[in-house]
Amino acid sequence: MNRYSIFTLARNALTFHKGWQKAWRSPEPKSEYDVVIVGAGGHGLATAYYLAKEHGVTNVAILDKGWLGGGNTGRNTTIIRSNYLQPESIAIYELSRSLYEGLSQELNFNIMFSPRGLLNLCLTEHELRVFKRIVHANRIAGLDTQFLSREEVKGLVPLINDSPDARYPLLGALYQPRGGTARHDAIAWGYARGADALGVDVIQNCAVTGISRRGGSVTGVDTTRGKIKAKKVAVVAAGHTSVIMDMAGVRMPLESVALQAMVSEPVKPMLDVVVMAGAVHGYVSQSDKGELVIGGGADACNNYSQRGSIPALEHTATALLELFPAFSRMRMLRQWGGIVDMSADRSPVIGETDVKGLYVNCGWGTGGFKAIPGSGFVFADSIANDRPHPIAEPFGLNRFLEGRMVDESTAAAVAH
Repeated sequence: MNRYSIFTLARNALTFHKGWQKAWRSPEPKSEYDVVIVGAGGHGLATAYYLAKEHGVTNVAILDKGWLGGGNTGRNTTIIRSNYLQPESIAIYELSRSLYEGLSQELNFNIMFSPRGLLNLCLTEHELRVFKRIVHANRIAGLDTQFLSREEVKGLVPLINDSPDARYPLLGALYQPRGGTARHDAIAWGYARGADALGVDVIQNCAVTGISRRGGSVTGVDTTRGKIKAKKVAVVAAGHTSVIMDMAGVRMPLESVALQAMVSEPVKPMLDVVVMAGAVHGYVSQSDKGELVIGGGADACNNYSQRGSIPALEHTATALLELFPAFSRMRMLRQWGGIVDMSADRSPVIGETDVKGLYVNCGWGTGGFKAIPGSGFVFADSIANDRPHPIAEPFGLNRFLEGRMVDESTAAAVAH
């Protein structure tokens, strides 16, 4: 830090930050934009940033009914990986993972990216076959993914229960050394500041109440702060995508469901890799503050609740205690649910719709956070150029009519 920065910090501290510049503006919405993005979560903010940075489209408004990053972006377990099965999935998730590596430098904002490595535990014979297949698929795509033996897993995670008599006997693990985590709030704040600096209007507390059409084309949106005209409207609303798209008369092949998570009390460092166990619906990492960030499975029924589900949390806790007996002495600090959109093949929907000028980015299921940079990059390109980005092309809506599924039901597991 240079002397100017030190003096600036000291001056603002003594004046109680009265002269401290806001990270982004809070403008009133204009009457018309070239592009209106519905949803100021990570995917929407990244889309706005790359529209401005890569394509020079700066007359953009990004609207959110609440506060920036207050939806799933701020309610997830921050896991980043790209070790999927299908080549189409590998392409977009690896693009995203690689963008995460340089994102702090690009945005000049510390996103606290931590490539600490990620283990997908193998607990069944079925997973053993699938994981070995994933290793081969990843190597063909140039990814560094390995299958580790039980002994190798124990070396990385000494706390794990590797007894052959365990309820969930450990057979090995899929290991991606360059997987990891990042700070979810920092992703939203970094992209918001970057987009704002390029001229994008970030408008909070502005709920979309309708999507206007003239014939087969979109003309704008109705909001709680007035009508806004737009040449293009992009819906990136996570768990509420179906509700928003219904306003334009477009039915989406999605189901919305709450995904459960919880955080333990902070403890000293005890886990320096991300551990996922899809077979038992549990995954865990340790935050920089020492908390264990624990994710579970989805609720048993479709819903829009952000509350915790005792049965789902109990199931996750039971499984993780079998895998990590030492966790039994820890107390839960807080718990929550996040609303996710699930598609039939557990892959996203990215691109244009039958309504001219209306675009959608959704269906990330439980893997939305890891995809934020790559999703925003390809979606912005698709919007700017009125055609799918090559990486986004396999994820178009028409694949459900044509039977071109990108099936990630196994590699995505229940949790990710």
